Amino acid sequence: MYRIGIDLGGTNIAVGLVSDELRIVKKLSTPTLAKRPAQEIVADMASLCERLCAEQGIEIADLESIGIAAPGMINSVDGVVEYSNNIPLRKFPIVAILRDTLGTDIPISVANDANAAAWGEACAGAAKGTKNSIMVTLGTGVGGGIIIDGKLYTGFNCAGGELGHTVLVVDGVPCSCGRRGCWEAYSSATALIRMTNEKLEECAASGRKTVMTELVEKSGKASGRTAFDAMRAGDEAG
Repeated sequence: MYRIGIDLGGTNIAVGLVSDELRIVKKLSTPTLAKRPAQEIVADMASLCERLCAEQGIEIADLESIGIAAPGMINSVDGVVEYSNNIPLRKFPIVAILRDTLGTDIPISVANDANAAAWGEACAGAAKGTKNSIMVTLGTGVGGGIIIDGKLYTGFNCAGGELGHTVLVVDGVPCSCGRRGCWEAYSSATALIRMTNEKLEECAASGRKTVMTELVEKSGKASGRTAFDAMRAGDEAG
């Protein structure tokens, strides 16, 4: 029997077909394009699931289950994304819509993405065999998952593991959650891109040359790689 895991990220949707031995057999991905209507995002999730099954020679109905890892506050009981700041989802019934899109009645569930990652590592990864662990996920945002005594800690409103929204700097830079000074506002890929653009503006204003300008001109925009690529090229600003 196979299962499918869906990682709904702020940048990409990644879908993997998983064997009974908890190994990823096949995987596919596509850009999330997070600002578009949520139904279109779910349609892409469904399409990737169908493609994976087709490539493996099975049907959606042959799957044991589908699990969705989504960012934000998740109501796993009702299958709803209550709130997500990196993907504009509010009280969105993601499980019901994916089930309708796929036309299936197999079990589908949703969990916070960092919680799902923490549980995955506890079951089959770096934390396998331990009872207590903490997972920090770095991507579009900063997420966290906490395992205590072999159980996933979710806390009040399933937001107990939102480590990325711990305030590090009082009255610091704005975070996408609406607060200021969050860990995510300084350590995520989104923050890195913001800081890269700030450095580019600073260099342009002072007339300082930087390899980052050339890299951005070639690619069309700054990315999480820009500063690192510039640094490796010997750029002091990078």
